[in-house]
Amino acid sequence: MSTEYKFFDEVNKSFDRAAAFVDADPTLLGQVKRCNSVYYISFPLRRDDGSIEVIESWRVEHSHHRQPTKGGIRYAKSVNGDEVMALAALMTYKCAVVNVPFGGAKGGVRIDPRRYSEGELERITRRFTFELWKKHFIGPAIDVPAPDMGTGPREMAWVADTYQSLNAGELNAAACVTGKPVTQGGVAGRTEATGRGVVYGLAEACSIAEDMKPLKLSTGLDGKRFVVQGLGNVGYHAAKYMIEMGAVLVGVSEFKGGIANPDGIDLERLMAYREEQGTVVGFPGAAPLPSSLAALELECDILIPAALENQITPENAPRIKAKLIGEGANGPTTDEADQMLQRRGVLTIPDIYLNSGGVTVSYFEWLKNLQHVSFGRMEKRFDQGAYRRLVKAMESATGKQFSLQEESILTRGAEELDLVNSGLEETMAFAYQQIRNKRAALEDKVDLRTAAMVLAINKVVVSYEELGIFP
Repeated sequence: MSTEYKFFDEVNKSFDRAAAFVDADPTLLGQVKRCNSVYYISFPLRRDDGSIEVIESWRVEHSHHRQPTKGGIRYAKSVNGDEVMALAALMTYKCAVVNVPFGGAKGGVRIDPRRYSEGELERITRRFTFELWKKHFIGPAIDVPAPDMGTGPREMAWVADTYQSLNAGELNAAACVTGKPVTQGGVAGRTEATGRGVVYGLAEACSIAEDMKPLKLSTGLDGKRFVVQGLGNVGYHAAKYMIEMGAVLVGVSEFKGGIANPDGIDLERLMAYREEQGTVVGFPGAAPLPSSLAALELECDILIPAALENQITPENAPRIKAKLIGEGANGPTTDEADQMLQRRGVLTIPDIYLNSGGVTVSYFEWLKNLQHVSFGRMEKRFDQGAYRRLVKAMESATGKQFSLQEESILTRGAEELDLVNSGLEETMAFAYQQIRNKRAALEDKVDLRTAAMVLAINKVVVSYEELGIFP
């Protein structure tokens, strides 16, 4: 019989382990661990066939040490209060680790979005937004949602439009939500940000020879064999950018099953096959796996769980063969399983760091909406002119004449996507070094997850103390 894991309890076990290394009043630490505000909402939906269904939903603001709070809205049949509280807590720690000035929040609507028409999903989204607005659980300076599992730019556009209609004349209304289409105030690169952040984080981790040596791995991602669990937005983009970095995809799983090929899987052909067949199972040239979870146990260098929480448990942890686990999902590893893997020498790059690409780029979008100008607009032409003058100076000094194509490449000014990706890469690299430094400061008594959590708790505690909020 499988064990049921309470997601929020698992998060708090990690918190408690890290809190032992934080010099703060225990009562204040208890406050940091708790959710500040939990809002349960139910409302009726008239389906397209005329029937009425009651929709259950939640919005949780875990910490108000920084405002606004920030976190996605998940549409899934499995959504419940415990899950949303856990995800909100992870958002607090995630933002703190990567130095994004938000408190943590999360939302969830208990539906299977595949069972609803576009019109029904729009009515659900707009009503949920109205309920949040009614109780002051949304606003550019209050609480800023974003996409999560089951939602995307379309739903975020509905959220923004509903909020703007309720707040006519509010100058910064577009900043009430992130993950919007670029045409509606979104930012270039947001859709792929979480998956790209996973790869930037793994690249930084794998660049350190000292950390790769115990794993008997070379530095860099080139040639690394990896498995991805989940082919949603995060899993697909993580796999895409891993392959671009020279890694080899050898296994994939999703909710309907999994496949493996030690010689490599063509990701784009696989996506086209899944679009046609509705599953990855049966993909030519790859062997089917007995279950979705079986992919976690494949031989590989890097395992990227990018699906749901509590996927790696004490039951399957002894069979995990990966040398490095990059947690693309929120909470994919239970606390006990994490300790088992650590004792075996498996290096885990924790979710509260590795999954933070989405909120980092959401921060950039929020800033863009508040500034009312796209990134790169002010300086792109100036930079191009400066680069062109440098090229002409090089031609004059060397006598070499660059071709028009070469000149175009050398003088290109940065566009919004370039700046967003640069900011994301810098964020991931800097945060990873902070985590490693914290682990070293604790004399390597802790793993990377605990070091990251210590960093996060310290930052939240400092914010509380600076605000003058004491137990």
